[in-house]
Amino acid sequence: MFQPLGFEQRSIITSLGRIVYYTNTGSLWQHDVTAKGERETLVFLHGFGGGSSAYEWSKVYPAFASDYRILAPDLLGWGRSEHLGRNYQIEDYLTTIQEFLQQTCINPVTVIASSLTAAIIIRVAIAHPNLFKSLILTTPAGLSDFGEDYSRSFFAQLASVPIVDRLLYSTGVATDNGIRTFLEQRQFAQPSRVYQEIVDAYLESAQQPNAEYTALSFVRGDLCFDLSLYIQQLTTPTAIIWGEKSQFTGPEIGRRLADLNPQAIRVFQHLEDVGLTPQLELPAVTIGLIRQFLPLLD
Repeated sequence: MFQPLGFEQRSIITSLGRIVYYTNTGSLWQHDVTAKGERETLVFLHGFGGGSSAYEWSKVYPAFASDYRILAPDLLGWGRSEHLGRNYQIEDYLTTIQEFLQQTCINPVTVIASSLTAAIIIRVAIAHPNLFKSLILTTPAGLSDFGEDYSRSFFAQLASVPIVDRLLYSTGVATDNGIRTFLEQRQFAQPSRVYQEIVDAYLESAQQPNAEYTALSFVRGDLCFDLSLYIQQLTTPTAIIWGEKSQFTGPEIGRRLADLNPQAIRVFQHLEDVGLTPQLELPAVTIGLIRQFLPLLD
């Protein structure tokens, strides 16, 4: 899978399996061992969907490698990390993300996360505020927010039918055309911004053994929840970026969520002509916003 220049692959063992992550430990960035130990840590967490992996942030996190220690994991069941041969639940990610941070970070860190994972990280930060310095989140939504029930949607119901679910994954998701179609029609605001490397990276992750278990757990709605029931408890300083053309949850949902906790959510940035993943669609803009937000959240 794609690995940026100057980054190495490492792994840890959690209670549910091995998690692979990428970090800037190479000589390209680390000229002073003492300085390396003093650098703050930025943790980049990808969202969920067929073929998701740390690649999602790979056009963004190298821009911070000279100033920060970078950690970009493939979450459990995605990318190169361990794929369990069973359905997944929210608790699996609440647990393994907590364990990842505890094993890899000594001091509170800034976590930069995407979509449903960003919503989950809010719950981790509520339960373990001592692990976090700040949060920068793109489209943090539980996908069942304000009483909406994603699991009743047509696609979620279809993915709940035995045999049909595996057929749906093998023919509609884990193929070059399936990945490209989804990216162009659902994930990106502008199809012209999808290029072959993105498709290849998603496809490689989607074709890992047992990759269908996590993807189908997500599509069925097993990992979804109502973030509005939790977000008021958040105390970690937070900035939110929301793409105007996110087809799953529009910016009006994001604004409603942010308004529930203005004390913690210090910034809400709406982006025009951007879909679910500005970090892939407009990485330079996303880098600029992260640089702008980091000092505001100190």
